[in-house]
Amino acid sequence: MKPPYLIVSGDFVKAGGMNQPNYELARYLADAGYRTHLVGYRAADDLARHPSVVFHRVPKPAGSYFLGQPALNLIGRRWARAIAAADGRAIVNGACCAWDDVNWIHHLQDAFAPRVTAGWVRRLKNRAQRSIDLAAERRILPRARIAITTTESMKCAVVERFKVPAERVHAVYLGIDATQFRPPDAEERAAARARLERDAGPAERGRPLVAFVGALGDTRKGFDKLFDAWARLCAQASWDANLIVVAAGGELPQWKTRAASAGIATRIRFLGFDRDDAFVARVLWGCDALVLPSRYEGYGRPVQEALCCGIPALVSRASGIVEQYPANLADLIIPDAEDAGDIAARIARWRWSMDAWRESIAPFSAALRSHTWRSMAAQMVGCIEERRNAECAVRAERRPGCAA
Repeated sequence: MKPPYLIVSGDFVKAGGMNQPNYELARYLADAGYRTHLVGYRAADDLARHPSVVFHRVPKPAGSYFLGQPALNLIGRRWARAIAAADGRAIVNGACCAWDDVNWIHHLQDAFAPRVTAGWVRRLKNRAQRSIDLAAERRILPRARIAITTTESMKCAVVERFKVPAERVHAVYLGIDATQFRPPDAEERAAARARLERDAGPAERGRPLVAFVGALGDTRKGFDKLFDAWARLCAQASWDANLIVVAAGGELPQWKTRAASAGIATRIRFLGFDRDDAFVARVLWGCDALVLPSRYEGYGRPVQEALCCGIPALVSRASGIVEQYPANLADLIIPDAEDAGDIAARIARWRWSMDAWRESIAPFSAALRSHTWRSMAAQMVGCIEERRNAECAVRAERRPGCAA
C-alpha cells in the first residue's frame, strides 16, 4: 500500500499563481493511487470528489487570506502529524505552514519588497503581511527535509540565503496544459481577435496587440514602467500597436484614470480577469506578443503560457523563467525592469520584426509544451520518493528491517 501524501496550500483550483500547480500535483498523486489529503481554503469540485482525495477545508474569515492564514497553519500542522504517523509525506507551500518535511517554494518573500501605492489601509495591511511572511519564511524554510523550487536561480537563493544544504534542494520547472496553451489554428486566431476587438472603433481594429497579464495590487509586476514605455511609444505617430491588460487588483482603477489623463485610453484596453481557466489562453491567441517587466517573479507563468501559445514574450531578467531562454532570444530579455526607455525600445524592435520573432520562438515554444503538468508532478514525486528511500536506507543501517 502506498504511503499517504498531504499538501497544504491556499487553493487547489485551475487558476493563476500557485493554485494550479498545487491542483495538478494533487491530481497526479490521486491518479497514481496515493491517498491524498489537501488542507486549504478551496478545491476544484472534480478534485474534491476524486476517490483518493480527502479535502480538509480551512475557514477564511471575511474572505481574507491574511485572516485565514493562522487557521491554515494550525489545521495543516494537525494533519501533517497524522500523515507523518502513517509514514506519509507532507508538502507545504513556502511559509504557509510550519512543518519540517517537503517545502515547495514558488516565491521568496526575502527576494523583493513590493510597494503598494493605492490606499493607506492596503499599505498598512501589506506592511503587516510582509513582516509576518518574512519572519515565517526565515523560520520555516531552513528546516525543510527537502525543498523544491521552480527554478535553478531560486534553488541557489535558498541554499545561499537560508543555508539549506544543496543536496536537499531540487529545482523543478512548472508544467503546462499543452492542450490549452498551444498555437491556435486560423479559425481560433480569428475568433480570438474578434473578441478582443468587439468594442474597438474602426481605427483601432487590425492593429498588433500586445498583452500584459498580472495582478495590479502592488508594483511587483512592473506595470508602471510598462505604462511609461507605452506612453512613449504612443507619442510616436508611427506607433500602431495596442496594449491589452489582463489584470485585477486594488490599483486597477487608478491605471484606467491615468490612461485617460495621458490621452492613451484608446491604446490600452483593461480586460479585468476572468476565472474561466481558458480565458487567458483565448486572450493570448488573439495577441501578437506579451510584455511582463516584473521587478521579481519566482517563475513567470504568463510568460510560459504566451510562449506556449506561439507568441514572443518580453520579460525582465528578474523573472525566473528567463534561465530557460535560449541565446537566440536574448533580445526579448529586459535587463533592467526600471528602464522604461529600454522597455520601449525592445517593444519597438519586436514590432518591426514581429513575424520573424514568431518564427524564432517556435522551437522554444514546442520545448516548453513538452513539459506538461504530469511530467512536472512525476519529477517532483521522484525527488521526494528518492529522498524517502535514502532516509530509509540510513535507518536500515541503524535498525535492520526498515522497508523502503
